[in-house]
Amino acid sequence: MPSDAVSWYDAHARDLSQSYEALRTEDLQGWLAGLLPEPPAVVIDIGAGTGRDAAALASRGFAVIAAEPSAAMRAEGARLHPESRIQWIDDRLPSLQATFRLGIAADVVFLSAVWMHVLPGDRSRAFRKIVSLLKSGGLLVLTLRHGPAELERGMHPVSLDEVERLARDHGLAVVRVQRAEDQLRRADVSWTQIALRLPDDGTDALPLLRHVILHDDKSSTYKLGLLRALCRAADGAAGLAVDDGEDHVALPLGLVVLNWLRLYLPLLRADLPQSPVNVRGGDKLGFAKQGVQTLLTAASLLDLRVGAWFGRDVAGAVHSAFREATETITRMPATYMTYPSGGAVLLVAKRNPRAPGDQVTLDADYLRSFGCMRVPRDLWRAMQRFAVWIEPSLIAEWARLMRGYADRQGRRLDEGRIGAAMTWSDPARDVSRPREIALRILAAGEPIHCVWSGRRLELTTLDIDHCFPWTAWPCGDLWNLLPAHRRVNQHQKRDRLPSEDALRRSRDAIVGWWSAGYLTGVDAVLPLRFGEEARASLPALGGTGELPGADDVFTAMGLQRLRLRQDQQVPEWTGA
Repeated sequence: MPSDAVSWYDAHARDLSQSYEALRTEDLQGWLAGLLPEPPAVVIDIGAGTGRDAAALASRGFAVIAAEPSAAMRAEGARLHPESRIQWIDDRLPSLQATFRLGIAADVVFLSAVWMHVLPGDRSRAFRKIVSLLKSGGLLVLTLRHGPAELERGMHPVSLDEVERLARDHGLAVVRVQRAEDQLRRADVSWTQIALRLPDDGTDALPLLRHVILHDDKSSTYKLGLLRALCRAADGAAGLAVDDGEDHVALPLGLVVLNWLRLYLPLLRADLPQSPVNVRGGDKLGFAKQGVQTLLTAASLLDLRVGAWFGRDVAGAVHSAFREATETITRMPATYMTYPSGGAVLLVAKRNPRAPGDQVTLDADYLRSFGCMRVPRDLWRAMQRFAVWIEPSLIAEWARLMRGYADRQGRRLDEGRIGAAMTWSDPARDVSRPREIALRILAAGEPIHCVWSGRRLELTTLDIDHCFPWTAWPCGDLWNLLPAHRRVNQHQKRDRLPSEDALRRSRDAIVGWWSAGYLTGVDAVLPLRFGEEARASLPALGGTGELPGADDVFTAMGLQRLRLRQDQQVPEWTGA
């Protein structure tokens, strides 16, 4: 929607809300009978206005993301419909940047009285974006307004023929078309209601991944390592991805390198072969030069994470290791990972950052200083949605290659050692810092309460809970680690995802813990780490600009909860 049209809606939001909200949603949505999935399916309402349709869907049990570019309309919507199942975001067609950043696959995408606001020249691009938001079998719902085009509101003529042509071009089936009179009784206005169905995932990403994992020639494990590093970024640090044209996203090259090092260092420590060459200890692996060799003994893998800070004793080695791995990734797997028909899949724009001096912080700026990697958008979205299934395939093929390399070298590998080295990280160690902080607060005589039950915690009842369970999403970021009563954590919540209502009820307790534990303590590094981790792992925060505040982190946390529930079907816990 053009900026002048958004300004018009900002100026008229209160008046429009009265006419919009006066309409009966059963009259507006009744034509969809038999087409909508069962709640709690995810609906993305694009151009949600004051939330009339979003609220009706939420009242039926749907989880709704309401995207609306007018700040005044969003404010009206939040005031009129404070339902917990509605998540409001600032976004607009044709780019939908904020919506795409979430990585959520929708069961239904809703565009009610929106299509006429899209410029005719932008409609093909906008339609492609909308289709990309749908999961397999998803429903796209549009209502087209026919009548005088009000230029001050940014309206343009629309037609059923145009939408049907776009549907054919993008592989959608028309499942229902219905004409309707104007509910506001305007004689010169009428409507066409259209429902379209996406029969499959609409991308070539999964066949491409199968080709690289199972069939592509490999003289080392590097291609698998690069794909797994990208999977880890898509699953745990998608907030650092930015749009790069219509068909790609750009990742900080340093983020790819960071994940690469976390994957390969334990393999080198375990002396597991990464190529057929009979070399022990990684001395001649392309990236295992002086910096990497120093990290093998100087740094814990759990220290290698977004937001980590390294002082003089190891900063030089970290920087050298990043440069060494950057060179290897650029020259080897990024160059030789190609489509079946030819052409590089991943494009790298490498930079040579200056030496950092006597300290290094693995923040977004540092990770971007090495350049960027352009990832095809279809591949990126497949990794966001299906990493939980893609990564085991990568691990299995990687282990198979290592066994084959060892056989050629006359070695036998211990399966337990392979499994341990291929594990991303040790969850038991992830809670040590928040536990230390909680114990310090208790020792000072200050109270700490369970974020879920409100019960006061003692030394014998204190647990540190992964709000989003480690078994579903291995995230050890500070924002995800919360104090909980041991009985609640181990016997009630366990490995379940807090429901939307449970999370919202605990909002004040969660934000209060963040403030007391991470943001206002004596450790000046913790607030930076908290912000950097959240900005990287929560896509809704955008990954750029100032570090987010607690309110923004909590909102983004709710959207990430929805993605985990939608993509991985994690069982929910309704609260203590």
